[in-house]
Amino acid sequence: MTINPMLQPDPTLFLSLTDDVFDSAKLIEQATNWQEKYRQIMLLGKKLPNLAEAFRHEGAQVKGCESQAWLYHQQIDGQHFYLADSDARIVKGLIGLLLVATQGRTSREISQFDIALYFEHLGLNGQLSPSRTNGLHALAQAIKSYATETN
Repeated sequence: MTINPMLQPDPTLFLSLTDDVFDSAKLIEQATNWQEKYRQIMLLGKKLPNLAEAFRHEGAQVKGCESQAWLYHQQIDGQHFYLADSDARIVKGLIGLLLVATQGRTSREISQFDIALYFEHLGLNGQLSPSRTNGLHALAQAIKSYATETN
């Protein structure tokens, strides 16, 4: 996907995730019931930066999501970094989980990423609606596509 460079976020925004984001992902994994996992997912979404309105355009939207979701990619020294946002808080938290698994990884690592296995490990399989699951798979596929297109 080609995005007008004038509509691309500044490369300095594509940074590693904070320890706080990784800690939130661990809390989701450790939560013992769906209500607590859901709450932690929502809190994780709040820890991710919001995309400026100028970057919430159709060219950056991930197709297949019930909610609106935007994704940007930057490759730096063989590692892939993403900026993503959604208009739905739960989706933004789920995006955060995807970023924890893929941010700063190589093309090979991202191509081997198994979203179903990852969400099973987190205890989220069967907890999300089919449309939410489809959207999540669309986001994961977009992340993989960016990582493989740049090689």
